[in-house]
Amino acid sequence: MKTPCFIIYLVGAMKGDSQKNINFQPLSKKERAALKRRITGSVYSYIRRRRLLKYGTGVSTILLLIFISIAFFSTPTPQPSSIESFAKTVNALEPSNKVQLVLSDAHNIEISEDNSAISYSSTGEQVQIGKEHSISQKTTYQEKTVFNTLIVPFGKRSEIVLSDGSKVWLNSGSKLIFPAQFEADIREVYLEGEAVFEVAHRQKQPFIVKSEHQEIEVLGTVFNVSNYKDDHAIYTVLQSGSVEIHLTDDKLFGTQKSIKIVPGTLAAFDKDEKTIKTQTVVTEPYFSWRDGIFIFKNDSLKSIMKKISRYYNVEVKINDKNLANETFSGYLDVKEDIEHVMQTIKATQSSEFNYELTQDNKLIIN
Repeated sequence: MKTPCFIIYLVGAMKGDSQKNINFQPLSKKERAALKRRITGSVYSYIRRRRLLKYGTGVSTILLLIFISIAFFSTPTPQPSSIESFAKTVNALEPSNKVQLVLSDAHNIEISEDNSAISYSSTGEQVQIGKEHSISQKTTYQEKTVFNTLIVPFGKRSEIVLSDGSKVWLNSGSKLIFPAQFEADIREVYLEGEAVFEVAHRQKQPFIVKSEHQEIEVLGTVFNVSNYKDDHAIYTVLQSGSVEIHLTDDKLFGTQKSIKIVPGTLAAFDKDEKTIKTQTVVTEPYFSWRDGIFIFKNDSLKSIMKKISRYYNVEVKINDKNLANETFSGYLDVKEDIEHVMQTIKATQSSEFNYELTQDNKLIIN
């Protein structure tokens, strides 16, 4: 409504001027329409410029936020690798108190030995179990890589030589998923639990240990990884060589945090806090279990018994909190039975305690 009033005022002024100075010639209907269009266009143009000056900064900010949002939501989410996808299907296997090796054709081989040894040929087609048992398998199915699974229950251990010559020692309550034969450009395995890796060096074929929350990339080295579900952290200890740890939980715009460690380093990733800390350590205690020896230095009884529980597959309960927090230093020969181990711990503790091993496989400490 403001625009017509503005036009009338101008026309009135022009009429006044004509009476004083000049002869005013009335505008034709066509000329009045053209003049109205020009004035209206000028007014709207002025209003638009004012609005842009007033809101330009805010509009720019909104456009920037929209752009960032589009970039964020359009960033492709990293897809799980084929071995990670396969790992989700392995949980469907029936639990067993024996070591299980599951081959390409879903053939499940149970191994009764407490410490089993398995070795793959360089092609992955021949598998040697112990000294006497040998089996054959196909390494591809419908042109896809075939994965094998080694499941080690609590109370057992296993050693395996993969098709590339790398050696893996699996501790109690662990699972390793691996291809029968590695692809040409990369070597990937998936771990749950604890294992020591002695990786065969191949410069152009990196070795990746995947697990929930993180992955470790190496070329050739010896290291220990402990990633039990009931532990609050993942522990990686490097004995020789070099590894790079990628944290797969903390993704921002598709990126990953990573850290390199050197020999003699312990890297602990906190699963809840999503943080990683490193410290220099003596590496021997983290590798000695391969030889049936546990080494402790000022470790609490409750942390020691957690390892004993896994190693011997017994449920442990400590009924005294003060006793649970007492520390222990020394060597435990876990090649002996649990009675011998408990007597060793009892003889070196400053506090008196009694224990009972029940028929339902529970160890109660009072």
